[in-house]
Amino acid sequence: MTTTTTEEAPRIRALAAVSDAEVHALADLLIDCVEGGASVSFMLPITRERALAFWCKVAEGVARGERVLLVAEDAEGLLGTVQLVLDQPENQPHRAEVSKMLVYRRARRRGIGALLMGAAEDAAQEHRKTLLVLDTSSAEAERLYERMGWLRVGVIPGFALLPEGEPCGTTFFYRALAARA
Repeated sequence: MTTTTTEEAPRIRALAAVSDAEVHALADLLIDCVEGGASVSFMLPITRERALAFWCKVAEGVARGERVLLVAEDAEGLLGTVQLVLDQPENQPHRAEVSKMLVYRRARRRGIGALLMGAAEDAAQEHRKTLLVLDTSSAEAERLYERMGWLRVGVIPGFALLPEGEPCGTTFFYRALAARA
């Protein structure tokens, strides 16, 4: 007798409010990504306190309606996240920034990043945003964004530091979205 297991498809949801348990789960995710070398604004060693403080600040922005926080989950818990920063200068009401797309190292190469990015684009359209921008220092993320139709603007060498302190280039992308009626 052969038994097969089917992996549950991740579900994506927007957090209207961020609970303490979710802040802690998001902090664990951030720590995993930074310890894995992701250049996402934090340096090593990243402390739990810094990670928690960051997510508490994000939660405040979610509560004020300044950002959308999307999470990918399965039966075992959090797999990844992405943010859509809605709060832009008054001369840019049509624009949002995609920020902190993070996926656990153990959960990569399962399409979670693409699901999160698709959900971010949907959320942007729901908020009447027609232009999205993002930046990355990850070659894997660059390939994902290009596959999803994002356009590369260019690379700024030495724009940021990797978690261990080495300078890295950052690639900027944009995506124009159709306006929803």
